[in-house]
Amino acid sequence: MYAHEIDYQIFGEEMQYVEIELDPLEVVVAEAGSFMMMDNGIKMETIFGDGSEQQQSGIFGKLLSAGKRVLTGESLFMTAYTNQNNRKSKICFASPYPGKIVAIDLTKYQGKFICQKDSFLCAAKGVSIGIEFSRKLGTGLFGGEGFIMQKIEGDGMAFVHSGGTLARRELQAGEVLKVDTGCIVGFTKDIDYDIEFIGGIKNSIFGGEGLFFATLRGPGVVYIQSLPFSRLADRIIASAPKAGGKSREEGSLLGGLGNLLDGDNRF
Repeated sequence: MYAHEIDYQIFGEEMQYVEIELDPLEVVVAEAGSFMMMDNGIKMETIFGDGSEQQQSGIFGKLLSAGKRVLTGESLFMTAYTNQNNRKSKICFASPYPGKIVAIDLTKYQGKFICQKDSFLCAAKGVSIGIEFSRKLGTGLFGGEGFIMQKIEGDGMAFVHSGGTLARRELQAGEVLKVDTGCIVGFTKDIDYDIEFIGGIKNSIFGGEGLFFATLRGPGVVYIQSLPFSRLADRIIASAPKAGGKSREEGSLLGGLGNLLDGDNRF
C-alpha cells in the first residue's frame, strides 16, 4: 500500500499552519485537535489507529498498533479526512504552540523518521505512526522526554511541529551532537541515540539543567527545537498567579525576593 501523494504549503512564521491540497478521494490523517479549516466536501471520519497497511490484518493488528500509540501518550483514534469532491480541495492543520512545522518526505529518509512522542501533526494516508523504543538500557531509564519516541514509516509526506526556533543539523559518520532531551524534534533512522550523565556534583545540584543529555551520533539528519513545550509549560506555571490573587512578582522590582522581605514566603 503506497501513501497518497499530497501537495502542501506552509504559512506563517511563529504560529504556522500547513495547507494540504487533496485530489479526489485522497486522504490525510491527523492527530485530534490539529484541524484548522477545510473546503466543503471533505469528509471527516474517526478511525482506530492510523489506518495504515499494518492495520489491515484484522482486529488483533489494529489493537496492537493502536495500543502502541497509547504508550506514547497519544489517543487510540485518529481522524481521516477524505476529499469526496470531483475536484481538488484544501484542508489546513495548525501547530498547537509557537514554533515551526517540518515537512518530512519519507522517501528521502529511507522510509523512516523518529520523532518526539508529541510532535506528530498529520500525514498522508498509508503512512504508519508507531512507537520506537531505544535498544539501550540507559536511554530507557533516564531518557525522560526522549525515551519513548514515535516512528513514522512509509513512502509519503508527514508533518511534525517544533517549539521556538528550528535547527537542522546533518551529522557526518561518527560526528556527535549533545542535546537536551526535550529539545529533540526528530532524527533519521541511522542516528545512534543514547543518554549521557552530565557529571559533577555542582553541575547536578546547582546547574539548573537536567542530570542527563542526549548524545546523537551520525551519520544522519537531526532536527532540534529551541523551546520544548514542557519548558514553556514550566515557565507559565511558575508565573501563574497564586490562589486568591495576582502573582506577587507582577510589577515588583525585587520579584521573588520581595516575597521574603514582606514576610510572604508562599511559593
